[in-house]
Amino acid sequence: MKKRVLVIIAIVIAVILTAGFYLWDGYEGRQLEMPDSYQAILDRGYLIAGVKTDTKPFGFKDKDGKLTGLDIDIAKAIAKAIFRNENRLKLVSVTPSDRLIKLTTGEVDIVIATMTVTPQRMDLIDFSHSYFIAGQTLLVPQKSKITSLADLAGEDVGVIFGTTAEKNLRTLVPTAKVLGYRTYDEAYEALKNGTIKAITSDDTILRNYALNDKSVKMLNKRYSKEPYAVGVRKGKENKMLLERVNFVIKTLIVNNSINRLYAKWGLR
Repeated sequence: MKKRVLVIIAIVIAVILTAGFYLWDGYEGRQLEMPDSYQAILDRGYLIAGVKTDTKPFGFKDKDGKLTGLDIDIAKAIAKAIFRNENRLKLVSVTPSDRLIKLTTGEVDIVIATMTVTPQRMDLIDFSHSYFIAGQTLLVPQKSKITSLADLAGEDVGVIFGTTAEKNLRTLVPTAKVLGYRTYDEAYEALKNGTIKAITSDDTILRNYALNDKSVKMLNKRYSKEPYAVGVRKGKENKMLLERVNFVIKTLIVNNSINRLYAKWGLR
C-alpha cells in the first residue's frame, strides 16, 4: 500500500515538474520572440529618428531643403555612438500630434522633437535625460495690449495640437478660447490675419518668429519649465537603446558639447 502511494506521489510530482518545464519554456519562448530594439537597429544598419521640420532652431529645413537644427545634431550624435558614423541615420518628420503614435507603433526608433517630459507621457513612453529646458510664453502682435496670461481671458488663443502649452493654457486661463493648429506656421498665419490674439508655446520656438517679423513680439514672462528629452518606447527590449541615448546626452553635457550646440543654434 505504501509503495503504491509513493508511486502515485512520484507520478504527480513528475507531471507537475513536466508541466512547469513546458510553461517556463513557453514563457522563455515568448521572451525570446520580443526582439531587442538596439540589436534590431544594428541589424538594420541605421537609426530612425522622428524630428520636427518646422521648429527652428531645433528641427527645420534650411534654404536648400536639408533638415537641420539642435535636435538633428543630437540625433547624429546618437547615430555616431551606435555606428561610429553619424550618417547612419534616417530622419522622419513628426508633429506634436503624431510623434507619440509614430514612436509607439515602431515607425521611428526614437523621437527628438522638442518634447517635454510630463507624467502623462511617461505613462506611455520612456524618456532620456533632459538636454534642454525651455519655458512657455506668448507671441502677440506688436501693438497688442496683452501683457500676461491674465489678459487672455475670453480671447482667442492659438496652440499647437499635442503640446503641453494647450494643457497649461486650459488650466491657467480656463476662460480663454483655445484654437488648435497642426503646425506653428499655421498658428503664426492665424495670428497675422487676426483670427487669434496670441500664440502660446515654448520661448525657443516663438523667438524666431519675433526675430524675423517686427510686427509681432514675444513677451518676456515665462509661466512654465519645459524639460526636453529624447523619447524611447517602453519595455525591457528598449533598455539598451535608452542607455545608449542617455550615455550620449551625459557625454554632451560633461564635455561641454551641449553648450557649444546651444551657441551654434542661438540658444545661449
